[in-house]
Amino acid sequence: MRIALFGDIHANYEALEAVLKDAAESGCTDYVCMGDVVGYNADPVKCLERVQSSGWPVVKGNHDEDAAGNHSLESMNPVASVALQWTRDQLSDDQREWLRTLRMVRQIEDFTVVHSTLDQPQSWNYVTNKFDAMSNFSYQFTDLCFHGHTHVPRIFVRDTRVREVMAGSVVIEPGKKYFINTGSVGQPRDGDWRACYVIYDMPSATVTFRRLEYDLKTAQEKIVKAGLPEVLAERLAEGR
Repeated sequence: MRIALFGDIHANYEALEAVLKDAAESGCTDYVCMGDVVGYNADPVKCLERVQSSGWPVVKGNHDEDAAGNHSLESMNPVASVALQWTRDQLSDDQREWLRTLRMVRQIEDFTVVHSTLDQPQSWNYVTNKFDAMSNFSYQFTDLCFHGHTHVPRIFVRDTRVREVMAGSVVIEPGKKYFINTGSVGQPRDGDWRACYVIYDMPSATVTFRRLEYDLKTAQEKIVKAGLPEVLAERLAEGR
C-alpha cells in the first residue's frame, strides 16, 4: 500500500492536479488530505469538488473552518481575511456544510492525521521546532502522525529525546514516534515554490517527500483575474 498524503491545497488547482498526477504515476493506491482545501487562491470550488468527490479521508484545517463559518474575520491578517470572505462567497451552502462537518483528527491504518496538533487541534497551534512537538507527542498514540498548517515540510522524531531530522526520506523504525509535516500543495512557505507532499510506502515503512513544478503562471493569473490581493500571486513564486 502506497499512500499519498497532502494538505494546505489552498484553492490552488494547478498544484493539486500536479500532485495527484505524480502520486498516480508513483503507484499510490490511497490518498489522504490534511486539510485547508480552500483559502488564499482562486479555485476553492474546483479544489473542494475534487477532494469531496474522491471520498478520501480529510481532516479540517483552520481555513476550512473559517470559510464554513459566519464569524467575523477581522482578527485575521488583512490579506487572509479578504481571501476568505471571497472564498465564502464562492462556496455553496452544501459545500460550506461539508467543510463544517469535517473531523479534526482521524486514525487511518497504522497512523494518525491532523491539521495542526493532537494536543489542541481546535486551537490551530503551530509546530515550528522540537519544543512545540513535545506537547504533541504526549497525545500521539500511533507511531506515525502526519500534519500540516505551517506549510513547511518537517520531520520530528521522539525516541530518548525529541529531535528534528531532514525532510527527505525516512524509514519508520519501531519504538520511535514520528510527527511529520507534509508541507503545502498550494502555498509552500519554505522558500521553494514547488508543490510538496509525501508518499508513505507501508511495506517498506518509508516516508518520502516529493516536490513538483506546476503551472504557476496560470495559478497566478487566476488570482489576479478574481480580484484577490496581488500579493497572493506574487508569493506563490517566492515560496513564502
